[in-house]
Amino acid sequence: MTHSPGKKRTDSASRVINALPQHIYKALIDPEAQVVWLPPKGMKAHIFEFDARAGGAYRMSLTYLEPDSATHGKSSEDTDVVQGRFLECIPDERLVQLAEFQSDDPAFAGEMIMTWNLAAAPEGTLVTIVCENVPEGIRKEDHDEGLRSSLENLAEYVE
Repeated sequence: MTHSPGKKRTDSASRVINALPQHIYKALIDPEAQVVWLPPKGMKAHIFEFDARAGGAYRMSLTYLEPDSATHGKSSEDTDVVQGRFLECIPDERLVQLAEFQSDDPAFAGEMIMTWNLAAAPEGTLVTIVCENVPEGIRKEDHDEGLRSSLENLAEYVE
């Protein structure tokens, strides 16, 4: 998708995971599991609040383990803080979240919708994440790599 100022983009990634949809869904709504699999490689997570039900809220941070000049946090030098709500929770099928990045930089601030879809596949479950209204400050290449890394971690966690 073409990137232009003022326009939000949609990023997505998918992977077939050798596990049943209910095992994957459980990992999506369990805060202890999310701390393990959600952070992309090179990051760690901390969950402050997590109420996984439609209308429930969450607040978490993702921190770079070794920040360098190429990577930096959106909320502070090495951390991204995200506050959000669960918009839709359909067990074993779909989880929709509204995530708001806390940042003084408008290029990184804003609300993003993340939709996790689970579909039965011959080899397990096709897991697709679609992120709508990605803040323009998040480089597509970095976001794509982060999404793939989280899916890889999820696969390792549930398989």
